[in-house]
Amino acid sequence: MKYHKNLRWSVLLLLLTLNFGCDQISKKIVRTEISDYEHISIIKDRFTLTKVENSGAFLSLGDNMPYIFRLIILTGLPLLFLGYGLYFLFAKRNLPISMQIALCFLIGGGIGNLYDRIVHGSVTDFMHMDFYIFQTGVFNFADISIMIGVGILLFQSIRNNTLKHQTD
Repeated sequence: MKYHKNLRWSVLLLLLTLNFGCDQISKKIVRTEISDYEHISIIKDRFTLTKVENSGAFLSLGDNMPYIFRLIILTGLPLLFLGYGLYFLFAKRNLPISMQIALCFLIGGGIGNLYDRIVHGSVTDFMHMDFYIFQTGVFNFADISIMIGVGILLFQSIRNNTLKHQTD
């Protein structure tokens, strides 16, 4: 029993660390190797690297808010949610594995962006995609982690609803 608990904790910590680590390593490379707003084409202008420092939230929302509001809304609240998320992840032993994985992606990505905000005063974004009919905003690996976590939770929710309706 204790072995399973230690193994579970080790795997969860590894997933959290990998999400955070990949994000931070990529951002460190971007900060040292790419100039602000430099445009580097990776795949025929469909996937580009462009370094942008984002002091707001998703798509620079809140960028023009007064500093104290940004501090509370973009640092304080995420700190509380991430703290609760960590507690929930490690305290709830009977969570489905897919939910545990999703939470690791969500929390790992959230910690990556929160760390940037606290240490650097802004979040480094650098990836941009153009799909002809629409474009993404500029994003980073933490954002990808968060979206993967949300995607897993949505998939799990839809699957559970489908299975529930089939048994009714």
